[in-house]
Amino acid sequence: MSIVLGPNQYGKAEVRLLRVDRDTARHRITDLNVTSQLRGDFRATHETGDNTGVIATDTQKNTMNAFARDGVGSPETFLLRLARHFLAEPQVTGGRWLAEQYGWERIATGAGSGPEGGHDHAFVRGAAERRTALVHADDSGRTVLAGLRDVTVLKSTGSEFSGFPRDRYTTLPEVDDRILATDVTAWWRYAPSFAGTAGPAEYDERFAAVRSILLATFAELHSLALQQTVFAMGKAVLEAFDDIAEIRLSCPNNHHFLVDLEPFGLDNPGEVFFAADRPYGLIEAAVQRSEDGVEHPVWATIGGFV
Repeated sequence: MSIVLGPNQYGKAEVRLLRVDRDTARHRITDLNVTSQLRGDFRATHETGDNTGVIATDTQKNTMNAFARDGVGSPETFLLRLARHFLAEPQVTGGRWLAEQYGWERIATGAGSGPEGGHDHAFVRGAAERRTALVHADDSGRTVLAGLRDVTVLKSTGSEFSGFPRDRYTTLPEVDDRILATDVTAWWRYAPSFAGTAGPAEYDERFAAVRSILLATFAELHSLALQQTVFAMGKAVLEAFDDIAEIRLSCPNNHHFLVDLEPFGLDNPGEVFFAADRPYGLIEAAVQRSEDGVEHPVWATIGGFV
């Protein structure tokens, strides 16, 4: 029995890149965290240390910075540009390019504000929410995923949980009115018809539209279980856009427990809660079209469920 090299990839991870667009007095910033990973015939460097075919990870970082000089656009189109560049090298047969985009909001001030509101060149970092994008390339072609992570949402009513089986270890009471809170992480896969033709503005518009649908569905559905909410959110996205092939969601149940105020002679009519950070329920689901019977290989490149 011989020992051989199996699947492998390498690259530069988490390159912090900030682009400032200064074409007008009202600046715009794009803040990305980008990872590049290449696949191909790199057996020699693993087995003998022969680096003649290796594109240095530092070169990959420098390429990202140089490409940003011409503008970033949407994270999806920036990653596609990187993919085209590296796939032109004969030893590179595939790869994975990932980006997280951090949100910045314009600071509201009296002076120096543009007609759309907010300061022209002063910003405040937004919430922990991040926009995500991924380009995957292999023999079958290029696949584009878009997504978001750590979008914290909460509804103070309109949620219940009951009817679950009980045994000697069940202590959870049934509730017909509870707080429902979660941190939404989602990835959706674009069909080739969209990914092959969309430009930066189209990716930006589609991201905003999908995010809006996810949040509106969370808010409007009377939830009997977080599982029901997760499926409804994904279903609403697929119903709205034929060129989104599937969507995957991961949503922790951020529990809020009613505080017992009786020791202080006080009642608590659903007003004071303890927000527990752990342990938590974790609800994850893929929402797909029924004709898609085979899992796309891109999902094997995503850590965890999504």
